[in-house]
Amino acid sequence: MDEERMETPQERLRQLDCPDPREVVEIYQGDGPREVVETFVSAQPLPGGKQTPRRHSEKRRVVARPKKRRHRLAGLWIALGCLLCLLVGVAVTLIVQDLARPDQEENNYQASYEAGSGEIHIDTYPTGDDVTLEIRTDHGEEMTPQEIYEKVNPSVVTVMAQLDGGVSVGTGVIFTEDGYVLTNFHVVEDGTSCTVALYTGTTYDAKYVAGDAENDIAILKVEPQVPLPAAEFGDSDALSVGDPVYAIGNPLRLELRGTFTDGIVSAINRNVTVNDKTMNLIQTNAALNNGNSGGPLINVYGQVVGINTIKMSSAYSNVEGLGFALPISSIAHMVNDLIACGEIQPEAMLGIQVKQLSDSLPDGKWGVVVHSVEPGTGAEAAGLQAGDVIVEANGETVTSSADLQRIRRQFAAGEALPLLIWRDGTYLEVQVVLTVMPETE
Repeated sequence: MDEERMETPQERLRQLDCPDPREVVEIYQGDGPREVVETFVSAQPLPGGKQTPRRHSEKRRVVARPKKRRHRLAGLWIALGCLLCLLVGVAVTLIVQDLARPDQEENNYQASYEAGSGEIHIDTYPTGDDVTLEIRTDHGEEMTPQEIYEKVNPSVVTVMAQLDGGVSVGTGVIFTEDGYVLTNFHVVEDGTSCTVALYTGTTYDAKYVAGDAENDIAILKVEPQVPLPAAEFGDSDALSVGDPVYAIGNPLRLELRGTFTDGIVSAINRNVTVNDKTMNLIQTNAALNNGNSGGPLINVYGQVVGINTIKMSSAYSNVEGLGFALPISSIAHMVNDLIACGEIQPEAMLGIQVKQLSDSLPDGKWGVVVHSVEPGTGAEAAGLQAGDVIVEANGETVTSSADLQRIRRQFAAGEALPLLIWRDGTYLEVQVVLTVMPETE
């Protein structure tokens, strides 16, 4: 029988396709579902040792290597266990948050500001001045953003009200040269003193004229040595969805005062509930943040058409581009009432519902059609009928319900509003005595 031939280490390395017999090669042996043992094979003997040939069937197990392998596996299992615990913790947290979240049917979004006591302790300024916030229905050419900022920014002020626990910082708009300033009620609520700062850095002590928490408006008065730059106010009823608008204010802190942002009118006549009060507001995606309250919303003609009041927020998701402003056309008469007598007078009503005229009258004029007349109102007493077309109010042309509303707001309950109507081919002049609008529950 032939003697069994033993392979040399060099031959073994050549069989393993190793180019250099001196190279240390990591070889994985094993042919089955069992642990793989790392073996290092080298043609060079260890220092101080002697090379020993071994048979092909022999397997040399390096004792130290399996221990390191076990350490590596143990570390891997520990890491996997930690990762699993982390994932379980995240899942439990999400489940708890989901259980604590209101039902999906509920409104998860809110428009609010921190409600105060409803009181203001700032030194007062007497009411009764013959001062009004005037709205211009005309306008010039459209302006560039740079022109708008240059025109309106001097009329924008920083409003700082001293509170027991700090300072409330908001924005305001100068609307008379002698120092009347319009802002939000919640900016000065609970204030004990108030300071107004111009864009130049000049500051004035401000006094409180009057305000209304329900409609979130407040009027301040400063005593300037020189006339102040008053803003021009425009007709917010003329706004349409998609119109460009701009905002100027003091977001977050004083260092950012005079911040100018832009956007569009996202919606008009948007009913928004704020601290259990429903307000009819202009919606915009112009960026508004804390500190913008009381600042102007501006149209492309550089006219203030709204007073920025709130932005929508949510505890469960990011909310961007949902800001709201008080329409100037809706609050101008309130401002004038507050200046004149310190409180808002009951709103007057015509007592009719109108709709748009579908076609012009035979002489080319336009107007609004009386759809219905409320019983017991001045409109019924004046003899208005369904089908009448109102073409003028107080001598001004009426082409939409917004025109009629704007003119009606200039009159108080008990005053007579002159109308020019078209009925059966004839123009008639009627005087409608406005009545008090009933309070809604």
